[in-house]
Amino acid sequence: MTPEQLQDVVRTAVREVVGRGALSVEVPDEVVVERPKNPEHGDYATNVALRLAKPAGRPPREVAELLAEELRANEAVSRVDVAGPGFLNITLAQGTLGQIAVRAVTAAEAYGRTEVLAGQRLDLEFVSANPTGPVHIGGSRWAAVGDAIGRLLESSGADVTREYYINDAGAQIDRFARSLQAAAQGRPVPEDGYGGTYIADIAASVVAEVPDLLERDEAEQVQVFRDRGVALMLDEIRRSMQDFGVHFDVWFSEKSLVDSGALEKALARLREQGHVYEKDGAVWLRTTDFGDDKDRVLVKADGETTYFASDCAYYLDKRSRGFDKVVIMLGADHSGYVGRYKALVAATGDDPDEHLEILLGQLVNLLRDGEPVRMSKRAGTVVLLSDLVDGIGVDAARYALARASVDQQIDIDIDLWTRKSNDNPVFYVQYAHARISSVLRNAADLGLALGDAADVDAALLAHDRENDLLRAIGEFPRILSSAAELRAPHRVARYLEELAGTYHRFYDSCRVLPRGDEEATGLNVARLWLCAATAVVLRNGLGVLGVSAPERM
Repeated sequence: MTPEQLQDVVRTAVREVVGRGALSVEVPDEVVVERPKNPEHGDYATNVALRLAKPAGRPPREVAELLAEELRANEAVSRVDVAGPGFLNITLAQGTLGQIAVRAVTAAEAYGRTEVLAGQRLDLEFVSANPTGPVHIGGSRWAAVGDAIGRLLESSGADVTREYYINDAGAQIDRFARSLQAAAQGRPVPEDGYGGTYIADIAASVVAEVPDLLERDEAEQVQVFRDRGVALMLDEIRRSMQDFGVHFDVWFSEKSLVDSGALEKALARLREQGHVYEKDGAVWLRTTDFGDDKDRVLVKADGETTYFASDCAYYLDKRSRGFDKVVIMLGADHSGYVGRYKALVAATGDDPDEHLEILLGQLVNLLRDGEPVRMSKRAGTVVLLSDLVDGIGVDAARYALARASVDQQIDIDIDLWTRKSNDNPVFYVQYAHARISSVLRNAADLGLALGDAADVDAALLAHDRENDLLRAIGEFPRILSSAAELRAPHRVARYLEELAGTYHRFYDSCRVLPRGDEEATGLNVARLWLCAATAVVLRNGLGVLGVSAPERM
């Protein structure tokens, strides 16, 4: 029995007590069932009696006794104790806990998935690095975390579209084009331009595609470098995302907002709603009406639209595509943008608390021998995603980036994350899966198979280490749904590390396979199911993080 199933049992007990008139309360939609800190207090504990006492007008312990009596009648429950002010400590019947292993193995890839977010359509925008250079290490964090959040949301039943916003319009693209032109002509790049060897490489590629380019007039040169340079840079960004295991459903061009007329339509809509005014020759959005610290310019005095105007049009485009909520992931240096974006959403007539979510992430540092890795020779100014992957590999990079809460700055030490030892977190978790895979292979060599679920005697799993492992496996669905709700994939990583440790302790205490000429027993089979269940959870959890689960290491 998983915690979710026990929640249903507790709700049913409340319903029964209410139904026979012993308690006058509304049956709660949800009850909290948790693992007690002290295992001597039972398998699970709930505070439902404390929550119901006030609306029932009864002492908490009195309510708890009514529910305990009802729960004791359930054959899946062996013991219920009322503790403290009215907590219920529940011990499951022998064999009931063991069914968690059976359920995990039979559910396979589906184990852990829920429908908590079913019906929600979410647009998840992340990375969105300007197409003026390779993805740097900060963008790599959003790639790993954003993709993991998308997988988490889907595991909870949400319909998720992953989106990359291409800032292919504006001043930074002009600087990029002129940097390419300067490199092609053998001149130093402009002071406000882009450096690094990649600029010379892209410039050479553009000239190779258009051999007579440098013979054309300057304006045409800049336009070609702009168009072809952005296209080539985007091709590289796409490859780097693909190599990092990150897929985007939509690559959305900022320039298309202008070309399609969406930008003008957005400005017209804001005017119709009375939130736009003109001042000093510019067009402004009155965002101070919606909590912003100052109004924002939509169109400059020279007629050029601002990034903020594009953001208005882009948000409305997303909502027009039927998304219930727009989720945007930004670096901490964009924290000042949150207030104005919320005001923008409110100005369109939407509720920022309901239709918008902005996640901010802190910086990442790459270390070697305790010292920061120097900037990339290729980029000239920053450390790149490719530097991180070259240093520790895709699996370790994704795990390291997703393992810490995004509001924490992290240091990734190349020495630590390349070690083949238990102090390397990703190795520790992957090794647990590989160890189980070895056990399953050895079992097959002995002719020992799992067999049918109906034939396994889960009641034989009664050792303390077995019960610890079963309870940990049973927590997985709740870990996933909680991590999805909080947008916190690091909770999955930390859970997997705890699960790996719990498995190793079980394996050291409980012999799984028969020795020598010993006959296989029902206990061997039950423990084999427990091993297989642990492997399912490790595999599914690593999958949520976009990390592989090797069978050999």
